[in-house]
Amino acid sequence: MSPDETPTTIDSLYREIPRAEWARMAAGMEQPLTETEVVQLRGIGDRLDITEVREVYLPLSRLLSLYASATKRLGADTAGFVGEEDATTPFIVAVAGSVAVGKSTAARLLRELMSRWPGTPRVELVTTDGFLYPNAELERRGIMDRKGFPESYDRRALVEFLVAVKSGEPEVRAPYYSHMRYDIIPDAQVTVRRPDVIIVEGLNVLASAPNPHDIAVSELFDFSIYVDADVTHIEQWYVERFLALREAAFSNPNSFFKVFADISDDEAVSLALGFWNDINLPNLRENVEPTRHRAKLVLQKGANHTVETVRLRKL
Repeated sequence: MSPDETPTTIDSLYREIPRAEWARMAAGMEQPLTETEVVQLRGIGDRLDITEVREVYLPLSRLLSLYASATKRLGADTAGFVGEEDATTPFIVAVAGSVAVGKSTAARLLRELMSRWPGTPRVELVTTDGFLYPNAELERRGIMDRKGFPESYDRRALVEFLVAVKSGEPEVRAPYYSHMRYDIIPDAQVTVRRPDVIIVEGLNVLASAPNPHDIAVSELFDFSIYVDADVTHIEQWYVERFLALREAAFSNPNSFFKVFADISDDEAVSLALGFWNDINLPNLRENVEPTRHRAKLVLQKGANHTVETVRLRKL
């Protein structure tokens, strides 16, 4: 937010739609997912259920599908106007927000839901974790403790990936990141082949360019979503997720975090709060939260981890 922009100025750019009103937009829409599928899509610590899918994410997926179809028509009309063949490129949706706020779950869910609409059957998901520098490079630069901050990402590689997608390349590859190993996996890649939609999920996807001559990642998106919540709630969810991971992923012998598997509950809470206060909260305050106003739609969550309000940017 610039010095001359007050919260009131920013708020006036959005329609604020209470959940009950937003849910009415799902009237007549068939619920395409089963409860089992919703559980499989839900992230650790998230409380997503079939009701929230129907009331929040189903109408959102329809809105995104309408935007994608309209953009495709505009691309075809523009090509016809300039006398060229239609070469409409994938519709790119960004999903941003803090760690532990549920953006990964939202991105996975939207991938599944959007693929059920006739205009957008082919949907791919790419996370910006794949564009983190490998741990060895972070160590070399002395910024391993800044992992997740903007400087820990290969921003140029991410921009080049998105430019290739938007330029109509038939096949584009992204690096693969393993959360189990907490690192980029050499020679492993995610390949996208001109889908109808690409969802790009990550902390800093709405950040501005580091200097005026650079392309901002956010310039390459057709639609952007920010998953938001009160910081005190996110802190609680982060600690709860850390405790849940200690019981699950951290106990895997191949996990980078296996050293935390046998610590006590009190030690785990203390450790999680240390990570939150030293790394994740500063990153949220300095780099993630200030980009919220760039989103076309904000999902505002309450203390129970469910969406209470949808804020949609006015056209």
